[in-house]
Amino acid sequence: MHWDIPRSHPRYESLVVREKLVEAFIDGIVVPQGLIAHGRGEAFDYILGERSHPFALVAEETTVASMLLARKPVISVNGNYAALAAREIVELAKLTGALVEVNLFYRTEERVAKIARLLEREGAQNVLGVGCEKAQIEGLESPRGIVCRDGIYTADFILVAIEDGDRTQALRKAGKMVAAIDLNPFSRTAQTAHITIVDEARRATKNMIEIALKLGEAKRSKLEEIVKNYDNRKVLAEAFKTIMMRLSEATEKGVIMEIP
Repeated sequence: MHWDIPRSHPRYESLVVREKLVEAFIDGIVVPQGLIAHGRGEAFDYILGERSHPFALVAEETTVASMLLARKPVISVNGNYAALAAREIVELAKLTGALVEVNLFYRTEERVAKIARLLEREGAQNVLGVGCEKAQIEGLESPRGIVCRDGIYTADFILVAIEDGDRTQALRKAGKMVAAIDLNPFSRTAQTAHITIVDEARRATKNMIEIALKLGEAKRSKLEEIVKNYDNRKVLAEAFKTIMMRLSEATEKGVIMEIP
């Protein structure tokens, strides 16, 4: 890391993430629109206190249980997700037996290849997206509808992050179970996914690694119980309540965090 950011800075982690994204933009992994999307998500994370709330942990546990139960789970990776959490994505895939596929809205084969190489440098094997037999998700005309036949097209469970709402809807219509990491609980993606993880992408993926280590040896019946008991509407409601509570506290006190 070459960024001159002192670790004592109260916004150290956030500033490091921003620098990572800028570097990834320069390298052609992240597009300008991705920087805008990150800023929007960071605003929600700020309101939520930049931590994983219980409702997020419940969604993350259900996602891991679903991946372990799935016939063919796939982690769909775009530029932002790769830039933020490439190492964690690879580790989660290994623990859950998931395939990793690069899928982009602003798609060029060169950019797909760059993201695949980034994941491979972190230990990923057989990253899908480059040189695979292509298929088209029905009802999705954008480049995100172009997927690998041996990956997303035939998957039964897909984890997406920082996603496009139209694609989440199309994947559901194609009969796939979808979990989405999305800090904005108001988004179409959050509202459409079977499981919505209202958490920062890297933090959520790190949490799921820890959960996968605990659930890796769990009986199938326990995993099925976790999935059966999950209620996405309740999770979204808790996310909304937490946002309202945080804003209400700020309205009453004039601050949302105490500064020593």
